[in-house]
Amino acid sequence: MSRLSCSLIQCLLPPPLLFNLLMMSSLLQTSQGDVGTAAKYSPPYLPTACYNDSASQFPSNNMFAAAGDGIWDNGAACGRQYLVRCISAAVADSCIADQVIQVKIVDYALALINNPPSASGTTIVLSETAFGAIAKNSAAPTSINLEFQQV
Repeated sequence: MSRLSCSLIQCLLPPPLLFNLLMMSSLLQTSQGDVGTAAKYSPPYLPTACYNDSASQFPSNNMFAAAGDGIWDNGAACGRQYLVRCISAAVADSCIADQVIQVKIVDYALALINNPPSASGTTIVLSETAFGAIAKNSAAPTSINLEFQQV
């Protein structure tokens, strides 16, 4: 009598199939970043905590943001670039599906001159242009949940 000697996984999944499943699971990973919250803020955008009154700090596409406490890093966040995408909001259908933008940190959220109430405790506060690029302004959400990753 021959006795079958294999582990449970080896018996159920032959090595080539197991290898393929492991490879597929690594390719299907949906999130590479962190999850946080975002609000939007309106002009005036100057002065900023990072670059004071210099208008040259702003990217020409106006995709910039103010860092919340979680990413501020005592000012080291100034100039950092983040990829951000809206993943959900309190108002249904507020996110623009699969829209990812890159923003530059130019300010500290708690130092904003016109600090919106929704900015308190958020990860990042986006310029109106940046916020509108990932969330539908017509839905008028005050804050959104987002995925973000430093570039």
